[in-house]
Amino acid sequence: MKKMASGNPKHDTSHSSRNPEIAVGSKNPAKLRAVRNAVQQVWPKATIETVDAPSGVRDQPLNDDEAIQGAVNRALFSRVELDADFGLGLEGSVADTVYGMFLCGWVAVVDRSFVSDLLSVPHKNIQSAVLAHSGISLACTSRILLPTTVAEQIRAGGELGPVMDKLTQRTDTKNAQGANGILTNGLIQRADSFEQGVIFALARYITPDYYTR
Repeated sequence: MKKMASGNPKHDTSHSSRNPEIAVGSKNPAKLRAVRNAVQQVWPKATIETVDAPSGVRDQPLNDDEAIQGAVNRALFSRVELDADFGLGLEGSVADTVYGMFLCGWVAVVDRSFVSDLLSVPHKNIQSAVLAHSGISLACTSRILLPTTVAEQIRAGGELGPVMDKLTQRTDTKNAQGANGILTNGLIQRADSFEQGVIFALARYITPDYYTR
């Protein structure tokens, strides 16, 4: 199994580091637009590179824990693969509740201080790092209720992207406006939703003092 590179304690990963190198574990245009828009507001001079990163979870995550796992795996892989200061992983997901099925997305940020020997990080390691504000930061996007017909197809094993393509008679909607954009008639597109999630996930680096008290 691939050995993960060790962290570099001398490397500044705080908000005062104005020119960080950022790796994104996806080539999805909507996700990349979200990252670029969010990072521009935090570190205008940051360098952003992309790589196809494995999520290690199903194509359609069905709960928060699975989506968090996928986001962290993507973030860690991309950070190590490109030797960046930060790795970002974005994972779309659904959450089935008594009120219906909701669409959301999870964002993970992994910095150089997080070290793992595994490509797929155990949940207990993710939890301990997040709670200690050490190496991994997490956030989720806003949530939107999915139509009953869409939820039923996902429960039956469908993936949201193809389901929305069929519903709208369009192609590759997950790389464009996404279900968010379709259901809000373009008011909040997939990139818009993920942009908010990326900023939330970077909060620990934007205002680090609040997370170390």
